[in-house]
Amino acid sequence: MTDRALLLQQFVDKQGWGDAEVRKLAGDASFRRYVRLERAAGTAVVMDAPPPKENVRPFLNVARALTGFGYSAPRVMGADEEQGFVLLEDLGDDSYNRLLAAGASETELYGAAVDLLADLALRDVPASLPTFDDARILREVELLLDWTWPALAQEPVPAGMREEFRGLWQRALPTLRRSKSVVVHFDYHVDNLIWLSNRQGLARVGLLDFQDAVRGPAALDLVSLLEDARRDVPAELTEAMIRRYLAATGNPAADFRASYAAVGAQRNTRILGVFGRLWLRDGKPGYLKWLPRVWGLVERDLAHPELAALRGWFDRHVPIKWRRIAPSTETFKLPEGAASQ
Repeated sequence: MTDRALLLQQFVDKQGWGDAEVRKLAGDASFRRYVRLERAAGTAVVMDAPPPKENVRPFLNVARALTGFGYSAPRVMGADEEQGFVLLEDLGDDSYNRLLAAGASETELYGAAVDLLADLALRDVPASLPTFDDARILREVELLLDWTWPALAQEPVPAGMREEFRGLWQRALPTLRRSKSVVVHFDYHVDNLIWLSNRQGLARVGLLDFQDAVRGPAALDLVSLLEDARRDVPAELTEAMIRRYLAATGNPAADFRASYAAVGAQRNTRILGVFGRLWLRDGKPGYLKWLPRVWGLVERDLAHPELAALRGWFDRHVPIKWRRIAPSTETFKLPEGAASQ
C-alpha cells in the first residue's frame, strides 16, 4: 500500500466508513482523483486532492456558498484539509454527459443548467472568491504560445509575435467585460453536471468540480456549457439557450453577445494551451484529439466584429492545417529553445 493509499484508508476509517468497499471513479485533468465508498447503508465519495499540488480549501468554501444558495452541490460530510481529503455526498452517476449520450432531451437538460446560471447571476458574490482579473486572463491565453503553438510550429515563439498577441488581448479586455460580474463556476460543462431527477427545480442540477470558482463575467459559464471542448452542441440549441439566458436575466443583448464572443475566444485559447500541456508536461495524450474542435470554437468566437484584430493575428500565425487535424504524440513535441513551464 502506498503512503497516499494508507492516508486515504486512515481518513475513511476516521470518518466511520472503514467497512465500506472502495471503488475508483474517473479522475480529471488535475491531480485530483475520486473514490466511491459503498456499503449496505449507502454510498459516499472521497475527493483525494494531494497537497501541495492541490488544495481542498477553495472547494470547501465554494461548496458552502452553493449549498447556501439552495443548489445541489454535494454535502460535505467530513474533511481533512491538511492531508487533502474530503468526504462528500454521492450525487450518483447520472452525469449530463452520460444521459445525453443515451438520448436524453438536450432541451430539458441544457435548459435547467441555463436556468441555474440565470439564478446564480442574481446572487451576491462571496468575498472569498478570487477575481478573474486581467493578469490571469492574459496569463491563460499565453498558454497557447507556451505549449501548443511551438509544438505545432516546431520552433520557439518569436518575441515580437508574443508581444503583438498580448497587446491584442489587452485591447479585447473591455469587450470581454461587457457582461455583469457574477459568481462563475468556471468549469460548467456536461462532465461536471449531474441530473437529479428526484429533486425539484434548480436542485435537479447537481454541481461538481467547482473549486476554481471566481468572480468574473456572466458569459463565462454559459460559454463553458455551450462551447464544449469535448461535445458538439447544435447551433440551434446554443442560440436557444443564449436567448433563454438573456430573457431570464435582462442583460442587454448586444453587450452580452460581445462579451460571450470575447470570453469564448479567451477560454478556448486557454484550452488549446492546456490540452497541449497535458500531453507535453503531464503525459496525458487523450486531450490532443479534441484540439480540432477547440480550434473551430475559437474561429466561431473570433468572427465577432469587435474581435477582428485578434482574428487577424490567428489568420497570420496559425495555418489552417494545424486547426483541422489532431496532432500525433510522435510529432507534437516542444522544440529546443522552447521553455516548458
